[in-house]
Amino acid sequence: MPETKEALFEQREWLRVTLASIGDAVITTDTGGNVTFLNPVAEALTGWTQNQAIGKPLTSVFHIVNEASKKHVESPSVRALREGVIVGLANHTVLISRVGTERPIDDSAAPIRRSSGEIAGVVLVFRDITERRAAEQVHARLAAIIDSSDDAIISKTLDGFIVTWNAAAERLLGYKAVEVVGRPITVVVPPERSEEEPRILQQLQRGERVDHFETVRLAKDGSRIDVSLTISPVKDAEGRIVGASKIIRDIRDRKRSEQALKQSEVRYRRLFESAHDGVLILDADTGKIRDANPFMLRALGATLDELQGKELWQIGILSDAENSRATIRQLQETGGIHYDHLPIATSDGRQMEVEVIASVYHEDSRRVIQCNFRDITDRRELERQAREQAKELADLHRRKDEFLAMLSHELRNPLAPILNAVQLLRLQQARTPLQQEAHEMIERQVGQLARLVDDLLEVSRITTGRIHLQVELLDLRNVVGRAIQTTKFDCGAKSQTVAWSSPSQPFCVKGDPVRLEQVVVNLLNNACKYTDRGGHIWVGLEQENDEAVLRVRDNGIGIGAEMLPRIFDLFSQADQSLHRSRGGLGVGLALVKSLVTMHHGQVQVHSQPGTGSEFVVRLPMAQSPEVFKNGSSERVEHLQDGLRMLVVDDNMDAANSVAMLLRAAGHDARVAHDGSSALQAALEFLPRVVLLDIGMPGLDGFDVAKWMRQEPALKNIVLVALTGYGQDSDRQRSRDAGFDHHLTKPANFAKIQQVLATIPK
Repeated sequence: MPETKEALFEQREWLRVTLASIGDAVITTDTGGNVTFLNPVAEALTGWTQNQAIGKPLTSVFHIVNEASKKHVESPSVRALREGVIVGLANHTVLISRVGTERPIDDSAAPIRRSSGEIAGVVLVFRDITERRAAEQVHARLAAIIDSSDDAIISKTLDGFIVTWNAAAERLLGYKAVEVVGRPITVVVPPERSEEEPRILQQLQRGERVDHFETVRLAKDGSRIDVSLTISPVKDAEGRIVGASKIIRDIRDRKRSEQALKQSEVRYRRLFESAHDGVLILDADTGKIRDANPFMLRALGATLDELQGKELWQIGILSDAENSRATIRQLQETGGIHYDHLPIATSDGRQMEVEVIASVYHEDSRRVIQCNFRDITDRRELERQAREQAKELADLHRRKDEFLAMLSHELRNPLAPILNAVQLLRLQQARTPLQQEAHEMIERQVGQLARLVDDLLEVSRITTGRIHLQVELLDLRNVVGRAIQTTKFDCGAKSQTVAWSSPSQPFCVKGDPVRLEQVVVNLLNNACKYTDRGGHIWVGLEQENDEAVLRVRDNGIGIGAEMLPRIFDLFSQADQSLHRSRGGLGVGLALVKSLVTMHHGQVQVHSQPGTGSEFVVRLPMAQSPEVFKNGSSERVEHLQDGLRMLVVDDNMDAANSVAMLLRAAGHDARVAHDGSSALQAALEFLPRVVLLDIGMPGLDGFDVAKWMRQEPALKNIVLVALTGYGQDSDRQRSRDAGFDHHLTKPANFAKIQQVLATIPK
């Protein structure tokens, strides 16, 4: 039933009274931004009465500027009216009243909507924050005074948790504020003084001040600092004690002065009460013994009477009289000397290693030398054990690398014939859908196993810094193109599209083509792995200033904010769930960063969950040579006829499967299964190309390659290492042995064909 005019009037009057009664200033406008209402607080702050302001533009009545620049700023009501949204409190805004007075304010605005949802105007709410701003300034001044104080000043809660920590506290105790704020004050209290804090807190809770309480505090580096504490209770506005402020003064200098005054007493207490350090007191002028503590007497098997008046060499501590007197002269000149380890013979015939610290000081009116002897025999034994353990760890690390290399070799050997067999099956024309699906499944999983084997080895290379680059001048377009072809099968298996349009101009960089291709392949594999079936991957290459910029973007699951800072760390993975649906070892992106950095480049990532990820690689560009400007720098001579080829591998399946593939491709291929047979077959068959395994019993691949290089009949032979050993050191050894190419098992047959395509007839 429609509301009566009386009811509407009553509602408006009720609203007017409500707005007039609240403590904040309120202004309303119509849809044109003209004032329709001011409550009394708004009248007082703006200097406008409601009658004066009605119908005026809000910008005339509510004149605001930026607190710092004094430039006019847009009222939140304008945006609320324009966008139909609530606009939150603004900061650093100053209201200039009609008579020119200025007040800092907080303001916010919201649209007024009719029951139909149509915007009828806007309501602006603001308040004077002059008192709050003044309090903030007072607080800032106090904070500045505290921060510039030479005394350490901290505050804590009543239950002993640190709240504030000034710069002097950082200098005195070594902890930065971010390291201790929120932690218990006991972090700087020595364990033996732990009972002090509860007693101090009890005094504070009674409202009592603690003055000049002398104690010891622990610095971050473990050093002990003599301090004096002045502690006062901190009260809130109602007078309740809510915490404590503490002034900490360094009294180490004063303590040292007191120590000097009581030097004689401290010396004798240390001499006769220290159970594990030996002490000798010598006359600084003559170098003769005046006193000794019980430890030294027991160690030397002598009485004090027997030692007094003797020099150090006479009791077996220094080798001879001249050495002893030279040491005394050095002490007289420098005031101190330190022997890291000095062997002395004990009374029971045991050889004891000691550390000696000798210093000269005044005792009464005479100068004396105090020699402190600390038994470090056990420490030396621990150091020896530590050296042996370090050697064992180094040996363990070496054996681990050898194991990884052997593991990769042993894993690659069975993978190679499996992959070759799959590729042979691909040559069959008539296959059922089930056979086709099974074939693709095997090919995918073998590829995944091969990548995992490579990742195992990359862990060792990354952590030990043994990745070495073979730098050459190359066109980055070709590197990207090869990487896309390498990952084409994996992306196709998930029905993903990869958008890439090779730029027309060359992108010339100096780098290792194999390693840069590995960077792009890893980024593409990562995009494929974290993008769902049917997703899209975009690859872009552009020039920005003197840099080649590669972008790999996907519309996959994205990366959470908590993961982004660690995404390039070794073993970090976005998929941390128990089911690990995405797989992998968490090595690929760490390797990307390592390789890009070695190429003097940078890699960045931009991502949000659910919106995909973009990886950006920046590499310095090099000047393009003429061959790049005229077209691709990677020209090869393609074969017209098949090649005579010898395949050598002690794994029969691996050798036979490769030979079968080569024959299917039109080559004349023969097989040998050991080094001796390979040498005989090479002389009889005279192959143009030899695919040679390295890890064979008897004559290994390196020995066979060296022999073939010395045989005149085989001078034009092309040697290709086809092996499970793929570390950088293995590649270097294969080059040194005379190999022209190095392929790692399981080698995709396309890789073998790429090598063969470079060989002229």
